[in-house]
Amino acid sequence: MMNETENSFRTVRFYKAPDDGRVVGIFISSDFDEYEKFPPFVKTEEEREHILKAYETKDPALEISSKAHITDDEWPLQVILISREVGSKTKPHYHRNIRAPDVKTRHEIIMCQSGLKKVGVYTWDGKHLGDAILKPGDLIILAEGHSTEVLEKNTKTIEIKQGPFPVTDAADKEELGVPP
Repeated sequence: MMNETENSFRTVRFYKAPDDGRVVGIFISSDFDEYEKFPPFVKTEEEREHILKAYETKDPALEISSKAHITDDEWPLQVILISREVGSKTKPHYHRNIRAPDVKTRHEIIMCQSGLKKVGVYTWDGKHLGDAILKPGDLIILAEGHSTEVLEKNTKTIEIKQGPFPVTDAADKEELGVPP
């Protein structure tokens, strides 16, 4: 999915480092509906059989139009968007921890609940790749640097990051030395 150019999607924008094309941020609009462009792994008969058992569905092909794997499989944060019909079920389960991620930064998701927030996307060496304006329901996935600015009164956002959190806020952040 991440090999697509950012212009090929209406509701998703990939911010890529200019030097090597690595994905630094992913903006997902609250209007997201491009499930077929981010299909899950339903390629083999074994995968279809698993879906039939795990999801109590009659047609595993529905996964392609109702489930989107936004992040690369190797990322330490897996972001999947799902839009299923009423009555759809997933059997009880948990997700195995296969291995610890080997990445330079802790990834983060910022989701807007109300108001407007501007999020600047930066590489870890301080290159500004652009800004995303989050409105209610929008989210952005950040793999490297970022800045934020509240644009409206009563703006509320949710941040989701990898843990554990260092003992202090200062120990948690590496300043980029660029203006926000």
